[in-house]
Amino acid sequence: MLEPKKILISRPDAIGDVCLTMPVCMALRAKFPNAQLVYLCRAYTKEVVACFEPIDALLTIEELEQASQLTRLELLGKYDVVIHLFPNKVVAKWCKEAAVKMRIGTAHRFFHFYTCNVRPRFTRKHSELHESQLNFKLLDPLGIQAIPSLDQINQHIAFQPHETQRPSEFKKEDQIILLHPKSNASGVEYPIEKYIELSEILAQKGYTIYFTGTEKEGVLFRNQIPKVANIHDATGQWDLQTFIGVIARSKALVACSTGPYHLAGLTGVKAVGLFSQRKPIHPGRWAALGLNSFALTSNGTCVACASGKDCKCIEEISTHDIIHAIEK
Repeated sequence: MLEPKKILISRPDAIGDVCLTMPVCMALRAKFPNAQLVYLCRAYTKEVVACFEPIDALLTIEELEQASQLTRLELLGKYDVVIHLFPNKVVAKWCKEAAVKMRIGTAHRFFHFYTCNVRPRFTRKHSELHESQLNFKLLDPLGIQAIPSLDQINQHIAFQPHETQRPSEFKKEDQIILLHPKSNASGVEYPIEKYIELSEILAQKGYTIYFTGTEKEGVLFRNQIPKVANIHDATGQWDLQTFIGVIARSKALVACSTGPYHLAGLTGVKAVGLFSQRKPIHPGRWAALGLNSFALTSNGTCVACASGKDCKCIEEISTHDIIHAIEK
């Protein structure tokens, strides 16, 4: 095939999922150094993609939804290749209508049979690969066939947070630890009572603690946050760009398998993830990238998780183990 000049990478999905596409963006840049790489995402994740060094430009699904059909065809018709990292029926239809020459999408979506002309066949659900590695299956038609190890991936992360003003309440000498208890219902959550216990122990050790999350999430636990000088409620206070900057300046972030945990991994700070052992939501699939990322589960084998049943083994992770990971 001729070397593509413009490649559209499509993942109009959640923050954590977008974070785990960084390695394929790096691989595409290495393979096609002269190509323009454009990332199609949702508007609320564009501040994340803006930190991806390999990406040249952004396009949001909201922009395409609001555009006229003619404008949309003109925008998408410029691309030689589209890679549907996340299957989206509407986006796939648009790209076919725009006659994008090479439209790559998994064979495991029926609508791709009439919208994509290149359909790699692989399964995510039963794979032992990490999510970031599974994305490489869709690059095979472009001649990128080697799937890097996680060690190789973590050695070459190109995520550059934009300079943001330090929130006024931050002091330079603070050793800041962020606790992000909720997941917008996207993951199995660690009990808020344990986060409260963790915050009290960390505060006693001299750390400055910030509870983070959306305003809606903050309402669920705000009244339980200890009234201690070095424990703060930051829920609903920062936009995403500011939050990324805050994460990058922190010592550590603790969360379940959710977007901020993955952001912490990419920024290089200590990212401590709290997981269930159950496949396919286990850390083998969803651990954050980054050299300072840790994924904790309960000790021993969870029988319920091993049989694929819902369980609460995440609650058995001790605050001692979390603190050990933070200070490791």
